[in-house]
Amino acid sequence: MNRLFGARNNTPKPTLNSAISNVDTRIESIDVKLAKLTAELSTYQQRLGRMRDGPGKSAIKQKAIKILQQRKMYESQKDQLQQQSWNMEQAGMMQDNLKNTMATVDAMKTTQKELKRQYGKVDIDKIDRLQDEMAELMEVGNDIQESISRSYDVPEDVDEAELDAELEALGEDVELHGEGLGEDAMPGFLTESAGPPQFIDEAPEMGKAKEAAT
Repeated sequence: MNRLFGARNNTPKPTLNSAISNVDTRIESIDVKLAKLTAELSTYQQRLGRMRDGPGKSAIKQKAIKILQQRKMYESQKDQLQQQSWNMEQAGMMQDNLKNTMATVDAMKTTQKELKRQYGKVDIDKIDRLQDEMAELMEVGNDIQESISRSYDVPEDVDEAELDAELEALGEDVELHGEGLGEDAMPGFLTESAGPPQFIDEAPEMGKAKEAAT
């Protein structure tokens, strides 16, 4: 059977990276040969520079020409191998980019499924009702703050012009009565001779005061 159909080839196929590695190895081998040819060519050039024209110089020149031809051939082969290596590297980069793209697409699909599953648990109507309740609570809180911070015995409709005029009159009164006062003098309404305030109708009786105290 093997003679008719041939044996199955079980040799693993070369990968792109292994192919690039083989080409790079060949390029390194050519570099060694080029270095050797260049050294020989330099030696022949030095000898030709010291020799006179004649059969010996012509023979050396022919050898130098052959070495130069070999070097050009290896340089051409090296250029081809370098181009092959570059083409395979580009193919490898495209392959890597394709793998990364596919991985990104798979991750996006997985994320999309997870988002759908999570959003399926969210009730928009409940969120709207919660927002409405929060807005009502905020309004109640504002009303409470306004009620607590309300001022007492201060009229809300105060005329600023009247306050300015009254303040100016008080200043003039202080200047008028304060001319005869020294720095340590006490205003008249704080002295004992000033008597009780005028808004008290009469002094409380002692008996009534004691009863109130008990």
